[in-house]
Amino acid sequence: MRAYERIKVARAAGVETITLSYPGRRNAIGPIMSSELLWALDDARSADEVRAIVLTGEGSAFCSGGDFAEMAAGVKEWKLARRGDYADVLLALVRSDKPVVARVNGHALGGGLGLVAASTFAVASTDAKLGTPEIDIGLFPMIIMAVLARHVPRRRLVEMSLLGQKFGAEEALELGLVNCAVSPDHLDAEVKRITDSIASKSPVVVRLGLRAVAAQEGLDLERSLPLLRERLMEVLATDNCREGLAAFLEKRAPVWTGK
Repeated sequence: MRAYERIKVARAAGVETITLSYPGRRNAIGPIMSSELLWALDDARSADEVRAIVLTGEGSAFCSGGDFAEMAAGVKEWKLARRGDYADVLLALVRSDKPVVARVNGHALGGGLGLVAASTFAVASTDAKLGTPEIDIGLFPMIIMAVLARHVPRRRLVEMSLLGQKFGAEEALELGLVNCAVSPDHLDAEVKRITDSIASKSPVVVRLGLRAVAAQEGLDLERSLPLLRERLMEVLATDNCREGLAAFLEKRAPVWTGK
């Protein structure tokens, strides 16, 4: 186990749970937490037994936003070698070839909302508030705009950013920022439903599929279709694809391997 200061990591039943653990600052994310998240995400992605990653917060908040005090003071000493910054975290989440489920247990503001938007899935408690309050303290949600724009229409995104709006989980669902909004007592069950479903799929095809999703984003049709044709050929060449097709024809459950 790594000597983390701002996060906790636990592994069980094929799920790597990464918990933002800075409750004194409502799990605000700064340079230390960003670097530790990169270490933890890399460890989870490289572990064959991990099928899904759950990202959540300790206590009553998911992530209250940026740790401006730490950013201003700088980090004098790193217990772990620095891996990168917050923008690198968002990129790692978007490009992860293992599904990341954001378990939004409480407020997800500013940088916290960016983590939600960059994850593969997001399940939010109806107690949670999400939003972009940066402008109220003389900042602007610069970095997170890149991932928010993947879900939110431009006009609504500009409105959120300029007015510093906060909204509930139900509106986040309408905006496409979360997959579902559930009562706090159903949060864990919904996250488990998603991770159990992922565990029932071919791990190889899940990885290839997520890599293809990332690779084709931003491409025009003339470039994305040939790329996706190549990626389909990759899938068809796997043992798991052959097993899945055979199981379908034989009317039985497939037995997945790592190939």
